Amino acid sequence: MNNMSVSEAVLSRRSIRVFKPDAVPFEVLHRIMGKARWAPSGCNFQPWEATILTGEPLAQLQQKMLVSHMKDPPEYSWSDPEVIPECKARLQQVGASMYQAMEIGRSDGDARGDFVRSNVTSFGAPAVLMCYFDRRMGSPQWSDVGMWLQTIMLLLREEGLDSCPQEFLSMHARLIKDFIGVSDETHIFFCGIAIGYRVEDTAVNSFERQREPVEGNVRFLGF
Repeated sequence: MNNMSVSEAVLSRRSIRVFKPDAVPFEVLHRIMGKARWAPSGCNFQPWEATILTGEPLAQLQQKMLVSHMKDPPEYSWSDPEVIPECKARLQQVGASMYQAMEIGRSDGDARGDFVRSNVTSFGAPAVLMCYFDRRMGSPQWSDVGMWLQTIMLLLREEGLDSCPQEFLSMHARLIKDFIGVSDETHIFFCGIAIGYRVEDTAVNSFERQREPVEGNVRFLGF
């Protein structure tokens, strides 16, 4: 385990899109999941559920997704904020920075399509967490699941591991649930989390990202 502060974990975490093939030890993942249980949970509902795949089961699922159509209608909408100008601008900015770093032009449809499809194989990550929960859970519980996933990603950094949260995998929600034995009738699939070790010397893992200044999103009163 690395001696890493919370601040270091937060600032060094980023969505990794090229992973080494090195396997992630079961003991490490089990230790992380054991700690993540203590993430905040309103009313102590603990709404989160997950299946973590590696090896042959993961390869089999990914092969099924590669030859299958995306779910229609989608499991849920994750792009609604695009109608908000500042949100759309942030999306366009990070997309432009990422594709520029990979030297993929706007008109290179084949290269862009190949990169989008690499989401299906979770960018070569050796392990993927599939997150889902009971359909009766409401907006507060979705928030709890998000805090749980962030806790997991920071604990992964503490262990020297990396991740990439993948709402994209919800496009194959029904197939994933069927494969791992989760009822589509009772559960909604939220996202995948690609887990592994980053390849350091690749542009897509190191391009400069932007965030709003504190004053752009936060007000302080009474100080």
